[in-house]
Amino acid sequence: MISFESDYVSGAHPEVLKRLVETNFESLPGYGDDKYTVSAREKIKTVIGKPEADVFFVSGGTQVNQLVISTLLDDGDGVVAVKSGHINVHESGAIEFTGHKVLAIDGKDGKIVPEKLSEYLESDYDDHMVRPGMLYISHPTEYGTIYSKKELCEIYGICKKHSIPLFIDGARLGYGLSCSKSDMDIKEIASMCDVFTIGGTKVGALCGEAAVFSGIRAPERFIAKIKQRGGLMAKGRVLGVQFDALFTDGLYFRISEHVAGMADMLRNGLIKLGVEFFVDSPTNQLFPVFDDSVIEKISGKVKYSFWEKAGHGRSVVRFATGWATEKEDIEELLTILNKVLKND
Repeated sequence: MISFESDYVSGAHPEVLKRLVETNFESLPGYGDDKYTVSAREKIKTVIGKPEADVFFVSGGTQVNQLVISTLLDDGDGVVAVKSGHINVHESGAIEFTGHKVLAIDGKDGKIVPEKLSEYLESDYDDHMVRPGMLYISHPTEYGTIYSKKELCEIYGICKKHSIPLFIDGARLGYGLSCSKSDMDIKEIASMCDVFTIGGTKVGALCGEAAVFSGIRAPERFIAKIKQRGGLMAKGRVLGVQFDALFTDGLYFRISEHVAGMADMLRNGLIKLGVEFFVDSPTNQLFPVFDDSVIEKISGKVKYSFWEKAGHGRSVVRFATGWATEKEDIEELLTILNKVLKND
């Protein structure tokens, strides 16, 4: 059965796995003090053009989101996010578990709308209310949409006006930067936020995320804070070696470009089949709308993610391309869909 269920269903990219095997018998210091982790930090600082940045490696996406948000917020403050935002919908209340509320506001196609953000931040807050203390966005969003340079610049300006940090969840950052509609590179991302993450889990690594403080300094004793929240690996080398590999010879971006190319091929094929899309996503997450009868017929042949009901006997599913997706996988999926749609 072919799988388009998510972009983390395969293991590590062969080049990453090769480096893990090659370094396996080396005796290295723990907790990120090894030479590969140090090298990975420096390579990331170089690629983002911020030698002064603070870079840390954390075990997973939920851990790093909870870590960054809980350490930057003051007591009684909450984090603003769009209602469909990952921290509001898909992290089991991990942010609220720290005593901070996710302040969810309306958006459009998974994105924060600058005008609505300004209106929300300009409201009056007293000591009996949760005050917005930072803004969280993801790039790409939960719907695979991306922010333009103009939008991000405007949003960052609003955050600066209200003296709150902007945090960008970059679990799929490479796919946002590599898609055909992107007008930003990673240096521009780093210059238009206070902290962002570079996802490894979904972009070729076995696990791990990089937290990059590019606009502000990391909180004091940040390593201790990572450990307190369960995100610090004793074998920090596992993350360091992987990110060192990802940022050697542009591997992170080569992986992202391959995934974007596979997504374009699938998108174009679905368009030719006359498939309707729930949202116009230019990245590796595609959200076609099918009759429930079609979904039932492909379920034994294709793995996908169910997204939501669309009404009138139709539903939205998600097809996601990943580093292991090949042209043959796309062709097989399109052949299956063509047969089902013709006979439905």
